Amino acid sequence: MRKKDFTYNSKDGVTTIHAIKWIPDGEIKAILQIAHGMVEFIDRYDRFATFLAENGIYVVGNDHLGHGASVISEKEHGYFAEKNGNACVIGDMHTLRQLTQERHPDKPYFLLGHSMGSFLARQYIEMYGEGLAGAIIMGTGNMPPAVLSAGKALCKTIARFRGWKYRSTMVNNIALGANNKRFEPARTKNDWLSKDEAIVDAYCANPWNNFVFTVNGFYNMFAGIEYCEKEENLKRIPKDLPILVVSGAEDPVGNFGDGPREVADIYVKTGIRDIVLKIYPGDRHEILNELDHEVVDTDILNWLQEKGKLA
Repeated sequence: MRKKDFTYNSKDGVTTIHAIKWIPDGEIKAILQIAHGMVEFIDRYDRFATFLAENGIYVVGNDHLGHGASVISEKEHGYFAEKNGNACVIGDMHTLRQLTQERHPDKPYFLLGHSMGSFLARQYIEMYGEGLAGAIIMGTGNMPPAVLSAGKALCKTIARFRGWKYRSTMVNNIALGANNKRFEPARTKNDWLSKDEAIVDAYCANPWNNFVFTVNGFYNMFAGIEYCEKEENLKRIPKDLPILVVSGAEDPVGNFGDGPREVADIYVKTGIRDIVLKIYPGDRHEILNELDHEVVDTDILNWLQEKGKLA
């Protein structure tokens, strides 16, 4: 397996996007593109990507705007773009797909989105679902339209007085503050991520995992979730697109299993014919970093092999 870093230009017209590809030594059987979550970066998926690459799956992913090595300066952490930030992030994902498919046009192409990346992936399959071999929606949830509208309005009000790069403790607490409550008394503020203490400690120690989103970042995230939940957009998903919805039963982002079940039900009602839902008992938000990640790894690999007709 070979691991390579590379860059390409963002749709914001300013930023250079950092990406990584994990290349199998032998035959490339399929491709999986990963959209990472909020306040993290693509190299956190190295263990999982290496596992897949060792099984013939070419894995690729980028650091989104405001994240990881795609950040121009410290003040850009958690900031998407001056205009159309959500569209720029989706556009960067699509550019990566186009660049990858140019090199491997005949390979089954899959998309995986985790957490914030799950909402991005849900938008993506509504906009660019044609030609995908399947999508994995991981660590997702469902948010009421009124909540999303209120969140956007609050961000706009704060930005009017403080600017779009302002980091609001209030908005951060509203969006994320309850995630650790189920696990109190908690060892750290990030116990909700995983039962694996080494994973949590590494997350807490890395500055790329320790920043508050700007109101620009929150606004664009709320707008993206709003987009992917609208009925008219859901109808654009190809009806024959296989979708795997996976989550931990103890994941607060998905309201402890309820959110992923709602998302899977919505897809079924939309007319999508191949939906699989898996909820892992005892697992928290990052199922790829849980103590039983070997089970999750194998389930995902088996699903990729089945849907890509790789076996």
